[in-house]
Amino acid sequence: MSDLPKPDEFLTGIDHKMPQTDWMNTPTEIRKGMYCYASNYKSVEILGLPNARPWNPLEDDWKLPENWQQIIHEGFKERLDKFRSFKVFMDICVRCGACADKCHFFIGTGDPKNMPVLRAELLRSIYRNDFTTVGKILGKIGGGRKMTLDVLKEWWYYLFQCTECRRCSVFCPYGIDTAEVTIMGRELLNLIGLNIDWIATPIANCYQTGNHLGIQPHAFKDMLEFFVEDIEEITGINVDPSFNRKGADILFITPSGDVFADPGTYTCMGYMMLFHYLREKYGFDITWSTYASEGGNFGFFTSHETMKRLNSKMYAEAKRLGVKWILGGECGHMWRVINQYMDTMNGPADFLEEPVSPITGTKFENAKSTKMVHIAEFLADLIHHDKLELDPSRNDNFKVSFHDSCNPARGMGMFEEPRYVIKNVCNHFYEMPANTIREQTFCCGSGAGLNAGENMELRLAGGLPRANAVKYVHEKFGVNMLACVCAIDRAALPTSLEYWVPEVDTTGMTELVANALIMPGETKRETDLRGEPLPGMEEDDA
Repeated sequence: MSDLPKPDEFLTGIDHKMPQTDWMNTPTEIRKGMYCYASNYKSVEILGLPNARPWNPLEDDWKLPENWQQIIHEGFKERLDKFRSFKVFMDICVRCGACADKCHFFIGTGDPKNMPVLRAELLRSIYRNDFTTVGKILGKIGGGRKMTLDVLKEWWYYLFQCTECRRCSVFCPYGIDTAEVTIMGRELLNLIGLNIDWIATPIANCYQTGNHLGIQPHAFKDMLEFFVEDIEEITGINVDPSFNRKGADILFITPSGDVFADPGTYTCMGYMMLFHYLREKYGFDITWSTYASEGGNFGFFTSHETMKRLNSKMYAEAKRLGVKWILGGECGHMWRVINQYMDTMNGPADFLEEPVSPITGTKFENAKSTKMVHIAEFLADLIHHDKLELDPSRNDNFKVSFHDSCNPARGMGMFEEPRYVIKNVCNHFYEMPANTIREQTFCCGSGAGLNAGENMELRLAGGLPRANAVKYVHEKFGVNMLACVCAIDRAALPTSLEYWVPEVDTTGMTELVANALIMPGETKRETDLRGEPLPGMEEDDA
């Protein structure tokens, strides 16, 4: 981030004034720091997507098919016919502007084309021109415009400046889901081979190895065994996880980011400690898969069909292993896909049982169709029934706030369960302002495939509103740790907070649980999972 301006300079450079020219006549400048690299053609080939070839967004020639306009037109028509919501969203917007200042990218960049209403208008203008009588007759006067190369490049640039967080939809009086418009626009771009590499390559990896990072099954197992050693060093306990075991009661699936990169690795260690505790105390029977080793679903950022294919692997593995139901880890888009799309894409999963906790007897009726339970609701149920021995004082070095990850929060309505868990394992918890949490939560700024290194300016701009709320509770309450339940958040927020609020770190919910968890037979705990002294242990190190 050395080539970026200092935070104060960044803030003074944001200009929310409207441009002098009409938005249709304002040219798009594809600028370094604001866009992700073009998709690697080898990844596009693996996915079987059209027009795989090397190309560069900064060059004039994007190497498109000769009939690319026809492809876009036919793809647009097909989706209008197939998805009634898409047709409704194209027709009913009155451009009231209620969503305009709700997007973190507009707040952070000042670019009017990042207003949700205007980002969607990029597609609506083509819709009016090609598919409405008024547009066909009046053209630009009727709000329509023709699909040109400049318009196409504008689509690509701005549709990949949207994290599909759906904050704008909360404020829309008509309930228009601009994220769905973005999804449709990206689908159309993929018809002619226009994607970004931070999406295409993870999906290609997932097709080949079962996870976005391309970790081979034996390497996935090795990673967890490294954590076994770390946990034993901290607790004196050998946790011994189970892999690919047929006949286990429960299959556990989490995003691969938790296995590969800090601070997600500490959350992963937390899962392993929790499962060991439950096995020792209650005979809990759970297994990991080294094949369906990814809960996340980058297909969500590409097309409905790609999303469907990646979602299916978890259920195929559950069927192969013969488990009763699935427990899912801390992930964002994994849970939005499961909660909002699973039934119509791959479900219902009638070969699995309706999830029931083998420890408390609680029936998770919300998972009756998906057969998949979120780790937060599972933990909240255990704590509610007093099934975990906890020492919250072990987290007393932390003053914690909670970031509602967009997809579990807005996408599946999970607001209270993570808070209940955190409040039971931490003594110092503080909420950010009400208009920045729960339904109105701000995005981390790097979701929907935008967590690349090359678009750092965009990420920091998009992360500004969330960081601003964190800065508020840091200054008012001394908050120094931001908890979340999403692997993308755990990858994106440390960078964003390092820039905007460097005094605050990022953690997963289950990491905090594991710090507080009193393991059967553990040795004296002197450090947390990060190797930092527990409260009161600092003097022992002196």
